[in-house]
Amino acid sequence: MNNDQPLPPSKRWMIPVAVVVVIAVAGGVMSMRPAKPVEPEKATTPAVMELAAADVFTVVARDLRVQLPVSGALTAQQQAIVKSKVAGEVRETLVAEGIRVRRGEIVVRLDTADLAARLAAQQAALDDARARLALANKNRENSNELLKQKFISQNALDTSQNGVDLAQAAVKSASAQLDIARRALDDAQVRSPIDGIISKRYVQAGEKAAPDMALFAVVDLSRLILEALVPASDIPRVQVGQGVRFAVDGFDARVFTGEVVRINPAAEAGSRAIIVYVAVANADGALKSGMYATGGITLRTAPQVAAVPVATLRIKDGVSTVLRIADGKVIEQVVQPGLRNDAEGMVEITAGLSVGMQVLAVKLDGIKAGSLVKLPATKG
Repeated sequence: MNNDQPLPPSKRWMIPVAVVVVIAVAGGVMSMRPAKPVEPEKATTPAVMELAAADVFTVVARDLRVQLPVSGALTAQQQAIVKSKVAGEVRETLVAEGIRVRRGEIVVRLDTADLAARLAAQQAALDDARARLALANKNRENSNELLKQKFISQNALDTSQNGVDLAQAAVKSASAQLDIARRALDDAQVRSPIDGIISKRYVQAGEKAAPDMALFAVVDLSRLILEALVPASDIPRVQVGQGVRFAVDGFDARVFTGEVVRINPAAEAGSRAIIVYVAVANADGALKSGMYATGGITLRTAPQVAAVPVATLRIKDGVSTVLRIADGKVIEQVVQPGLRNDAEGMVEITAGLSVGMQVLAVKLDGIKAGSLVKLPATKG
């Protein structure tokens, strides 16, 4: 039988019907499977950002100062370069640089052999002058007696009196020369003129010292002077008695204080700046002459005011605000700034904040008014 022969017309209509029946049965089977349940949408939880300790600033009460920035070098208020008053060989130097000395303490000794001989010679000259004076007085007395007896004239007596006057003058001169020689011998023991510290020694033992030759330098560090240059335009705001706060490299966060004691009446040539002299007490000797200081003259002080870092302020349309933290939420708080110290980076808040409130210390991406935050744990 040939399989390629066409079906008879009576059976051709049965094929589409069979296909329809199969599709219907498959659809019925699929419709009997249970439907997949629809899961409910999950509720979104607002994000909470955890802050670090450096991100939060607690408003504190502190003294706030308006300062005029200044800088300058520190110098000793009392210092001296001691020079030799006599000529002589340096026999001994008793102290070195950095050693503290008292006023009147011997620092250098010069050879005294020549000076002692000169002193002895002047003593002998004084003794001779006194002997001559005694002889002149005796001659005058004799001449006076002879005049009474009319053995000599008045001119002879006057000559005797003149001899006495000359002898008295010679005694005075010899006495003065003796004092000079005695002082020269004493000057061979060179002493410190002030209390202080030896800063420089110019001679060594064995060298020859000449008059007016520098031997050593001594400085008193108990009181220093800060010579601060101030622009002439700012001088009207500076007054004697104003306080000064400054820092010196190498002392970390230590703050030194001083007081304006003098104002130079003339501006420095070429700079148009005026030197303001600031007295600085240095009882512990921490500061040294020649150090460079930077700080400010206090023009105005607001005691114990609420203050925050300048970086916390946000200014928009002329209105100053900060981001305050309350109950774990960020709030935009309108504030009223007052005095501002740019050197310390602090500003007074006269309205809008009180001591103890917390604000964002820095600008953080993703945090704005309404954001939820978690404060750093407080260390017990």
